[in-house]
This record gives sequence, C-alpha cells and structure tokens, in this order.
Amino acid sequence: MSEVQDRAREDARYRILRLIEEKPSISQRELSQHVGISVGAINYVLKAFVDKGLVKLGNFSASKHKHRYAYILTPKGVAEKSSLTRRFLELKVAEYEALKAEIKALEAEVSHGANRDTDGNSKND
Repeated sequence: MSEVQDRAREDARYRILRLIEEKPSISQRELSQHVGISVGAINYVLKAFVDKGLVKLGNFSASKHKHRYAYILTPKGVAEKSSLTRRFLELKVAEYEALKAEIKALEAEVSHGANRDTDGNSKND
C-alpha cells in the first residue's frame, strides 16, 4: 500500500474518532458526509473499531428508530485518538512548513521577475 493511501486511511480514522467523540449519536451517513468516504467504508471502519475495542455501541435511546446507535469511545479508543491526533498534527505542521518554503520561493521568483522587463533585461541596466 502506498504512503499516500496509508495517510488517507489514518486521516479518515482520526476524523471518525474525533467526530464520534464530539457527537456519539452521529449517524453513519453523517460520518460519511463529514469524512468524505462511502457509508459502506464507514460501516467497515466502525466494525473494525468495535472489534479492536476502540468503540462500543449503545442504543441511542432518544431515537424513534431503535436501530440507531450511539458510538462511545472506550479508554483504548481515546488513547488511539490521541496517538492519531499527534501524528495528524505532525503531518500538518510538516505540510505547513513545506508550503511556507514554497511560498517564499514563489515570492522570490515573482520579485525577481518584477525586476526584469518584457525582453528579459534587468530594469536596473
């Protein structure tokens, strides 16, 4: 599996755990919309979370539809979310630093180009 796919999966796992922690009554469809993956993929990930002991299911008692669940992070799930949060933050900081360097290089290129006329000659000549 490629590094890009690994990062995308880890990002999706992080976002799902974060959303579950924020709103335990969130539906799989809502998770799908927020995370940007199919409902089937959400279902697969949630089942894996339950199997790994990261999430437990409870009936969502306020629902008229008793097939709705509340997703509750277990202590193991909280620890996993913390670990994913740390890695997510490190990745975003690295992306930010790379973007800052690219912006600086582009600004230098634009600044250098602004000092040339249309024939490529320096305006200071």
